[in-house]
Amino acid sequence: RGDTFMAIRPESEEIPQGDTFMAIWPEREDTMEILTAEVAVIGAGSAGLSAAYQAAQAGADVLVIDENKRPGGQLFKQIHKFFGSREHHAGTRGYKIGEQLLGQVEHSGARVMLDSLAYGLLPDKSLGVISQGKNYSVHAKKIVIAAGAKENYMAFPGSTLPGVMGAGAAQTMVNINRVLPGKRIIMVGSGNVGLIVSYQLMQAGAEVLGIVEGAPKIGGYGVHAGKIRRAGVPIYLSHTIKRVFGKEEVEGVEIAALDASWNMIPGTEQTFEADTVCLAVGLNPMTELAWMAGCKFDYIPQFGGHVPLHDGNMETTVEGIYVAGDITGVEEASTAMEEGNMAGVAAAEALGYLDAGAALEKKKEIRRRMDMLRSGSFGEGRRRNKEKQLADMEAYRRSQRKEAKVHG
Repeated sequence: RGDTFMAIRPESEEIPQGDTFMAIWPEREDTMEILTAEVAVIGAGSAGLSAAYQAAQAGADVLVIDENKRPGGQLFKQIHKFFGSREHHAGTRGYKIGEQLLGQVEHSGARVMLDSLAYGLLPDKSLGVISQGKNYSVHAKKIVIAAGAKENYMAFPGSTLPGVMGAGAAQTMVNINRVLPGKRIIMVGSGNVGLIVSYQLMQAGAEVLGIVEGAPKIGGYGVHAGKIRRAGVPIYLSHTIKRVFGKEEVEGVEIAALDASWNMIPGTEQTFEADTVCLAVGLNPMTELAWMAGCKFDYIPQFGGHVPLHDGNMETTVEGIYVAGDITGVEEASTAMEEGNMAGVAAAEALGYLDAGAALEKKKEIRRRMDMLRSGSFGEGRRRNKEKQLADMEAYRRSQRKEAKVHG
């Protein structure tokens, strides 16, 4: 009964050991269709689509799997213009970049499974996928995990009331579903997400009463903060939410100032009549499938916590499994696309679709663009963290080679 992958054998028969959630009994093989691909990409966001395009245009048979009903990931929520260099789409709105990338993938010949959930990944690179109520076992020679990241939560009195939500959820409601989440909004967090979503909520007709930031300085780019300030929205630095109150939903918010030790200062409370609180307090990489596959991890708080170890080709400690985008450490959409490009090129090379010389030229260009994105005052920290991640991966491989010699 229920999901067919939970196949039931007669009580008189012994249940086999191992990963029983992937078990397919001989008499029930028809309940799980087998799909094959040379490269399976999990996630159809900026990183996943980039990886799929690179691998497919080189000649590989590529299958992209995404749980959403439409591809593009975060790009289709981003109505603001990107800035930076022309090769990183400066002056182009995020959803336009998504449309261009999606068009490239469609013309590359890659297959795309939407509204499909990848619920399991084993070290032998077999995937459990459920789509349209049907279970599939996907077998691929190479796997690219581009699962992205999820929003962090913040607990405080009243944080479970309807009307408290992630800033990304509010952005989806406004830019994708055309629904205003509330009329009087308090935003928590002054990183780029908090600043950008605040401005987009105002464009949609909401009133942003203020942005609350626990740190003593704004976390996002000055260009985004400048737009918010010119719109007259106050930014409360060194402040936090003390409580949210209301009977059935958010009716008001109380904030308080913080001292140098991040303790609330009595007597500094301010109250706002608000109906919505948006939380932009960071992202956490969605690493579940990488854990299941046996990948080794690093802990880098600035990247969102635990992130998979990977090398310069984006390959993890499990041979043939690659990662790209926010799962490797939360950065920006432009960086995610470049990591996807790298993973796709590396997978195509490993399969023999690109010779070493052609792959090397492509990788050099991708690395040059990634280095550009990780430069400057905002990129320097990300560059150092990525260098640590790569160095830790090399240290792991050295230890594995040493251990192999000892036991060899």
